[in-house]
Amino acid sequence: MNFLRGVMGGQSSGPQPSGAETIQKLCDRVASSTLLDDRRDAVRALKSLSKKYRLEVGVQAMPHLIHVLQTDRSDSEIIGYALDTLYNIISNDLEEEEQDDSEEENSQKQTEDLGSQFTELFIKQPDNITLLLTYLEEFDFHVRWPGVKLLTVLLKQQGPQVQQIILVSPMGVSRLMDLLADSREVIRNDGVLLLQQLTKSNAAIQKIVAFENAFERLLDIITEEGNSDGGIVVEDCLLLLQNLLKNNNSNQNFFKEGSYIQRMKPWFEVGDDNVGWSAQKVTNLHLMLQLVRVLVSPTNPPGATSSCQRAMFHCGLLQQLCTILMATGVPADILTETINTVSEVIRGCQMNQDYFASVNAPSNPPRPAIVVLLMSMVNERQPFVLRCAVLYCFQCFLYKNEKGQGEIVSTLLPSTIDATGNSVSAGQLLCGGLFSTDSLSNWCAAVALAHALQENSTLKEQLLRVQLATSIGNPPVSLLQQCTNILSQGDKIDRRGSKVQTRVGLLMLLCTWLSNCPIAVTNFLHNPANVPFLTGQIAENLGEEEHLVQGLCALLLGISIYYNDNTLENYKKEKLKQLIEKRIGKENFVEKLGFISKHEFYSRAAQKPQPSFSSPDHMMFDHEFTKLVKELEGIITKAVYKSSEEDKQEEEVKKSLEQHDNIVTRYKSIIRVQDQELEELKKQVESMKVHNEQLQTTVTQQMSQIQQHKDQYNLLKVQLGKDNQHHSSHGDVAQMNGVQPDEISKLHGEIEEWKHKLELLQEQLKERDSLIETLKLSPAAGGGTTTEQSSQTNKPSGPEVDRELYKEVETLRSQIQSQSTDIAKLQGEKQELLQKLSVTPVPVSGDNGTIMVAKTADLERRLSTLLQENKELKNEIAAHGEEKASLKQQLDSSNSTVAILQNEKSKLQKEVAESKKEQDDLLVLLADQDQKIIALKDKLKELGESVEDDDELESGDQGEEDEGEDEEDDEEDN
Repeated sequence: MNFLRGVMGGQSSGPQPSGAETIQKLCDRVASSTLLDDRRDAVRALKSLSKKYRLEVGVQAMPHLIHVLQTDRSDSEIIGYALDTLYNIISNDLEEEEQDDSEEENSQKQTEDLGSQFTELFIKQPDNITLLLTYLEEFDFHVRWPGVKLLTVLLKQQGPQVQQIILVSPMGVSRLMDLLADSREVIRNDGVLLLQQLTKSNAAIQKIVAFENAFERLLDIITEEGNSDGGIVVEDCLLLLQNLLKNNNSNQNFFKEGSYIQRMKPWFEVGDDNVGWSAQKVTNLHLMLQLVRVLVSPTNPPGATSSCQRAMFHCGLLQQLCTILMATGVPADILTETINTVSEVIRGCQMNQDYFASVNAPSNPPRPAIVVLLMSMVNERQPFVLRCAVLYCFQCFLYKNEKGQGEIVSTLLPSTIDATGNSVSAGQLLCGGLFSTDSLSNWCAAVALAHALQENSTLKEQLLRVQLATSIGNPPVSLLQQCTNILSQGDKIDRRGSKVQTRVGLLMLLCTWLSNCPIAVTNFLHNPANVPFLTGQIAENLGEEEHLVQGLCALLLGISIYYNDNTLENYKKEKLKQLIEKRIGKENFVEKLGFISKHEFYSRAAQKPQPSFSSPDHMMFDHEFTKLVKELEGIITKAVYKSSEEDKQEEEVKKSLEQHDNIVTRYKSIIRVQDQELEELKKQVESMKVHNEQLQTTVTQQMSQIQQHKDQYNLLKVQLGKDNQHHSSHGDVAQMNGVQPDEISKLHGEIEEWKHKLELLQEQLKERDSLIETLKLSPAAGGGTTTEQSSQTNKPSGPEVDRELYKEVETLRSQIQSQSTDIAKLQGEKQELLQKLSVTPVPVSGDNGTIMVAKTADLERRLSTLLQENKELKNEIAAHGEEKASLKQQLDSSNSTVAILQNEKSKLQKEVAESKKEQDDLLVLLADQDQKIIALKDKLKELGESVEDDDELESGDQGEEDEGEDEEDDEEDN
């Protein structure tokens, strides 16, 4: 600090040092001082001097400041001072603010050169930019903010070079994108400004920024700041969005697919109270409208533009823009830009054009928005830019919109004009503007009407029917005739504005009208004054301001030659060309025709569809008309120079081409009709296929039913053969073939069904009987001799088995009781012996003692054996008792089952008896019918009719019936 006081304040007694000397000392201090505090103070001093002594600090201190950035990274304070000093050196903004107005012009260029030179010096080493990018990752405010400002000014001075360094730096763009997420608004806002400079005219960086989620972050910032009511931050975000989207098809597609168009709708939600718009709100809304236009610009690929247009309609953005368009109190420049925006949103999109045609202005009575806009266009008191915007909107509404063109032209036709005069139509407004005394209204109305006829021959022919009442008492004249009358009068009519402008507009309308429409050419040539007027205009040597009129007259005359169908004798192609050669000269004609494409206004109009002119006097050409001139200029030149023989050849070629086209058209219509018929036949074939499948299914079902009936017939025939002879059997066949076959087959089916049920029940009975037998035999198997005795018995009844079981149990009980008594006796003897031994302990001799011990052991063995046998017998008794209980239960269930089966058997027997009775009745009926058939055959024989003999069939049937009887007998034996 003492060093700084000496350097900055100077010594009281010595001379004051100069600024360059002070800067040199500070630079030496930064380079040589070992203490961080001294270096920090020196850099702080350089920062304070950098604004006043920019050149000196830049030349002497820049290397030292870069060295500080490289070596003193750990101290954020000195890094911040160094970054601020570099910013002051390189930035031109600070010096511009301090300059006086008188010095501004002289020093502006020098200042810009100085900043550019220092920038080149800094970026000479690309590592300096990489080093600066690393400091942008620091969270310290005093490091990050100066770093953002320094990188921004570097991009302003040498944008492409710095962009290229950042692009090749690893994660360079991603580091800068993190600035938008900074919670400190100052850094975030300056980060937006940095990204603005970074994304200028660099598609690669624009794509990287977009895919780093820039759209989401910027739209969030705009929403947080209040959309159009926000401050300058919203403006900066919108400018950055324009940089990312303008002329970048990839980003536009990403913006649309990310559903970000839907998030633009709240921007245009303007309230009813539109009083007191702030300048910032106007700027924001203007930029928002421009951003919408970027997405639907005519210069974009058609597919991308149409998809954005559809998205804007579906999300309600177009509806919101139309609301602003019809609102009151909207500033003029916002209204103009809204009209231009709506124009491009609907241009070439049928869905949006149809919606715009349905929009009504909030008036009483309601009027279509198109009519209200046309009223502004032909009103000379409206601003020029607004009138141009309305014309552009009308052109976009009619672009590739045959439906809209037809609706506009229909308002001019006699059958659709409102006789009451209560409402003004679009056609009436266009006619009023076409014949007004304001030249700009004439030009706008002529161009608008030409767009209604663009590439539509049908409407060109219909417009010839339009009749105009010029004055009271005079007959009406056609619209075409009135246009040529005004054109021929020229300077005689007093008009406001450029008189050339009116004639240019009318000539453009006539050229568009007559091109590719021979009927309109014939009507134009039918007026004998038109051709002399055109040749006179072309032949005269007028001033430069009349060159456009001469060129357009030459174009109109050339169209009259090229599209002439030679129906008028005096104005055939050859005669018109001879007239040009005699009165004008072919070379002169072609030269005058070339005046159009060589004119400066033509070149401007050919650049883009939107009419943009600096003043009304420059409003001469329309963009679509320039395309027509480019198409026809060479064709007309060739047509004028062609000889009569070439014309004849061309006519023949045209006729052949027309014939070929007619043939092709006819065949196309035939093919179209055949395609329709083919489609109808295909539909019929499909329906017939479905019907055929249904019929096949029905046939299959009927075939199965027939097969069932045949089977039933065969079964019935076999059954009938048991009881009747061959003749009666043949009578049954006749009855089956001729008398009530459905009832007989039904009866036979029921009989077979009952037989089948009876067989099933018999099988069930057999199974139950076998089950009962097994249950009866199973308990006898465990009883030894009892099993052998019971196995010899074939079918013992249930009570007999029960009695045998009772006998066996009683026998076992008696054995157990006898054994128990024996055991009791032995136990009693044992107790007595023990008592005797205990009461009379008489000494026993050796032999007697041994005998007593042996007897005792023998008794104990017998006793244990008897106890064991007793235990086993008790277990056997318990087991027999359980078996007896289970056998009783099984017998009970078997008895109940037998009772049920017997009941079912009795029912079945009754049903079989009933079916036999019905069969007997049926046989009687068949016998009667057979007698009748025999009687009828006899009558036929008496009458002389031949009757087939069925002996062979009867013999075959008899054989089948015999086989059936044998099978039935076998079944009955079984």
